[in-house]
Amino acid sequence: MQKEKSTYFPSIENIKQAAGTIKKVSAVTPLSPSLRLSNYYNGNILLKREDLQQVRSYKIRGAYNKISSLSKYEAKNGVVCASAGNHAQGVALSCKLLQIKGTIFMPAPTPNQKVEQVKMFGGDSVDIILEGDTFDDAYHLAKAECEQLHKTFIHPFNDKKVIEGQATIALEILEQANQPIDYVFVAVGGGGLAAGLSTVFKQLSPKTKIIGVEPEGAPSMTTSIKNNKNTTLTNIEKFVDGAAVKRVGDLTFPICKQNLFDMITVPEGKICQTILDLYNKDAIVVEPAGALSISALDFYTEKLKGKNVVCVVSGSNNDITRTSEIKERALLYGKLKHYFIVKFPQRAGALKEFVVDILGNNDDITYFQYAKKTNRENGSAVVGIQLKSSSDLEPLITKMKQHNFYGDYLNDKPDLFQFLV
Repeated sequence: MQKEKSTYFPSIENIKQAAGTIKKVSAVTPLSPSLRLSNYYNGNILLKREDLQQVRSYKIRGAYNKISSLSKYEAKNGVVCASAGNHAQGVALSCKLLQIKGTIFMPAPTPNQKVEQVKMFGGDSVDIILEGDTFDDAYHLAKAECEQLHKTFIHPFNDKKVIEGQATIALEILEQANQPIDYVFVAVGGGGLAAGLSTVFKQLSPKTKIIGVEPEGAPSMTTSIKNNKNTTLTNIEKFVDGAAVKRVGDLTFPICKQNLFDMITVPEGKICQTILDLYNKDAIVVEPAGALSISALDFYTEKLKGKNVVCVVSGSNNDITRTSEIKERALLYGKLKHYFIVKFPQRAGALKEFVVDILGNNDDITYFQYAKKTNRENGSAVVGIQLKSSSDLEPLITKMKQHNFYGDYLNDKPDLFQFLV
């Protein structure tokens, strides 16, 4: 494909310059072999552990490289960003280290844990403004402040210096790997990391295939590449908050369109199962976006045999209060958690009959909401049941119908599911 003259592609020279700029603040994170994943996929699976950065994500690279490049006038006026997560922490630490005043807009519902992290990294160098209900609200407020006070906006991905900072990860991977790399799996949100990383590999290791990975509920890059133009999505699932954007960068889109070998979308429930597996089996804590690259391996299982594969683990800022939701989503994805409307006869012993005669030996009731009616023969309850095996579902439904307990199945009715459960 011919490059358009107007399209920006980061140069290796500028990326190497960025590597020199950020070396004081950005750790050279390990490229660690995963014995468990290597055995499972019959390949050599390596994890680039950006979750071990000081701010627990790669975002410090781009933020520091950008803020370091400001003129004296720009530095004096200060910087502004909008973020509810990793970018805010990267900007905050950069402001503190470079002694530049920063203002960080965060949506009002941002969990206090994230707000405290930004305060810790930024100290007196940053002011945090909690306004608006969504990231888009915070973004527009931040841009308005920049225009009114002539401050510099630090974009999380659609900026040349940010892209070049993120690209330094690729230089490290190539220096650390002691063999040619066949595949690199990388999370795609706005596309800054994927754009920078893929550019380095295209020039220095052109045989390496770069696979971009998005959450299924926010396929902005996938949609844009399919449409052959940068496309804004109307609605997105925000669960994978570190990689859920309605529109990718106008700078990053053409780079990713040309450089990425493939784009994969991964269901949010599968991402949750990866988070649990990494924690339980490897003692690695990741956020949803940090699990994206590893979650995508199943879509390439046959192609990974005997190959050298790198997964970029992009971050570990996971809020512990989300654990129950992560478990729930994983069980639903694995078809092990099912919700029903169950019709109970209005007589004593009906619940006991349901437990003894309907449920299997390994079935467990995890949710039960019921109000007894005095003017009906049957009373309905919303019941959540966890199975040991997904194959147990059909026998369970069959028994419920045979004994007249079956009312409805809620898992495949999202509107009703969200209203009742």
